[in-house]
Amino acid sequence: MTVSPEPSAALLLYLVKRLELATRAQLDAVLRPSGVTALQYTALTVLKRQRTMSAADLARASFVRAQSTSDLVSALERRGLIQRSADPANRRRLLISLTAAGHAFLAQYNPMVEELEERMLAGFDAADRDRFRDYLVAGRRAISDDPRA
Repeated sequence: MTVSPEPSAALLLYLVKRLELATRAQLDAVLRPSGVTALQYTALTVLKRQRTMSAADLARASFVRAQSTSDLVSALERRGLIQRSADPANRRRLLISLTAAGHAFLAQYNPMVEELEERMLAGFDAADRDRFRDYLVAGRRAISDDPRA
């Protein structure tokens, strides 16, 4: 059985999902030797940008449910990629941050992930890349319940 090319009238949501699945499969392949999952990698990149976050904030920014955050954080902490420490403003709240090993992991794997993104955007010129990014952000914001999305 052969699969025909994407129909020009395909539902955009279908095409977005196909792109997500394709990029996720490629990201999983890039990360497989490290034992870090795509969701864990996403959490590490979020922490690099935000420096410290609560588990709930990390869950929202990393596309995982709050219930799943505990497992994700525990796995990254066991590997020494993140650490938890008491929030100076609220000693009962824990803040999560990258360790030196977490920064080193990202320094090693970010170039491979950037290469994957470059492959995905190979047919785009600079203006198309900017527009594509803007369209994705605008589409996400338009259907999000979170006004900060």
